[in-house]
Amino acid sequence: MADLAVGQTDLRKARKRGLNRLTAVRRVLVLLRRTFLVRGMGMDIDPTAELSLSAKLDRTFPIGVHIGAQSYVALQAMVLTHDRTRGLYLHTCIGRDCFIGARSILMPGVRVGDGSIVAAGAVVTRDVPDACIVAGNPARVIREGIEVGSYGRFVTADAQEDRLVAAGLT
Repeated sequence: MADLAVGQTDLRKARKRGLNRLTAVRRVLVLLRRTFLVRGMGMDIDPTAELSLSAKLDRTFPIGVHIGAQSYVALQAMVLTHDRTRGLYLHTCIGRDCFIGARSILMPGVRVGDGSIVAAGAVVTRDVPDACIVAGNPARVIREGIEVGSYGRFVTADAQEDRLVAAGLT
């Protein structure tokens, strides 16, 4: 390897070390996990839904978990379907094109409407209407009438990303 001048970085080396090289392995693991959850546990998870490997789905009442098409459940988000203290076993539903943020908690019996976003760390205790953003503990609607595409990504996100690239900020 050639010596680098002060301040230079070897991009080839940086790419080789990054986690993106494990994308294929992650996809296989997610597919195996989804197969186990759907076929083995009886959960209703659409084949196009994406789950973080660390997302927690309640296995006490697995048939109560419903995740719609092109929705994303981020890292360490928790989807609950039972409440042992009250003896409740309820269906928890996530609509299509939703984004469930990191470390958020969906309580048993909650329905997240189509095209909605649950902010990171939110504790959802009531149903979430379609096309809105909820945040907080307990989660409250902070914005209504939003437009999202697949996996709860704002329709304006690509244009914003292009502007940042053009400005050299990414």
